[in-house]
Amino acid sequence: MTRVDDLSRSLVAFEQDSTLVAVVEMSQSSWLVAGLVPGVARHPLKKLEPKAEALLRLIERWRSEAAKAGCAIERTAVAYEAGRDGFWLGRWLRTRAIEAYVIHPTSIPVPREHKRAKTDRLDAAMLLRALLGWLRGERKHCSMAAIPTLEEEDAKRPSRERENLVNERTRIINRAKSALARLGIRGFKPELRRAAERLEELRMPEDVPIPPNTLAEFRRDLERLAMIREQIKAIEQEREQRLERAQARGLPAMTRQLARVRGLGLETADMLTHEILYRKLRDERAVARYAGITGSPDESGSKRRERGMAKAGNARVRRGVIQLAWRFLKFQPDSPLVQWYRARVAKGARKTSAIVALARKLLIALWRMVNTGEVPEGLVLRPAA
Repeated sequence: MTRVDDLSRSLVAFEQDSTLVAVVEMSQSSWLVAGLVPGVARHPLKKLEPKAEALLRLIERWRSEAAKAGCAIERTAVAYEAGRDGFWLGRWLRTRAIEAYVIHPTSIPVPREHKRAKTDRLDAAMLLRALLGWLRGERKHCSMAAIPTLEEEDAKRPSRERENLVNERTRIINRAKSALARLGIRGFKPELRRAAERLEELRMPEDVPIPPNTLAEFRRDLERLAMIREQIKAIEQEREQRLERAQARGLPAMTRQLARVRGLGLETADMLTHEILYRKLRDERAVARYAGITGSPDESGSKRRERGMAKAGNARVRRGVIQLAWRFLKFQPDSPLVQWYRARVAKGARKTSAIVALARKLLIALWRMVNTGEVPEGLVLRPAA
């Protein structure tokens, strides 16, 4: 039985005489809109201010031109590339009965010349050709990104904000340690809560205190560090309260189910739930491909080599699931997945390659668990709260 994949090709018959097709090449200062209007011989190209209302007026004008040419528009399809503007325009267009699609930029084939011409006009024409092929139902012509709802996008923010704050905390701590090392001071831990009280006690090898400007910089860094620590704590408390208030179904239930796995904490469970597991992915291959932990073979003629991970998916999921695989070795030593990893390494496989394969198997097993309730064999779970 053929599996349905409505993101790699369109499943609706394309009637060119009654379908208005438009693509938007978006930039910060302007939008360039290219269209295919039934009954109009020319290929219209219009530069607009970056506003959704201007785009809607242009579409209405093109509809009027098609009606004057004797073609009744029954379907309107608009597409643009995924990028800085996100998915708000797609949601806005869909509320106005316009089919909106977001194209994966990496799925569009481009010329292979070393110095190819690249302008907004050429990019818009390339987008239009890609969209037309996709609407005709051609397989693998280009791929569309799933447009999330506003609630789904908002649910990702706490986990992503916490990740940014943790990275900022690490950056401040490393910068403070490096500055102290330049002064010959070692063993001081800026991450401690009472670190600010010990600054006055620090002495350089010459038995002199830290210079006043450097000391003031340290104090400001420690103040930022304390503020970041409080913000991380607030995010974690709000997440726990949100899970307690939520009903025993949907994404909160999925997060709690994942958090029962020994070695998988609440933060990782929340990240996996809102970054990948909430998506209606087609099969196991789609799960691994979205995480970017599939292989990238390079085969031509007699040449056979592997170039490592594709890294074309969600980087947060990839980092998180690989870290989870390392923790899995410690907290789930009797799991068949861990035994498989150890057997591969014992036969001479590289640990880095084997841990990526373990991460891929583990992610697929967790995906099956939350979708079908099938608990992987040998997996140790914490008691239900």
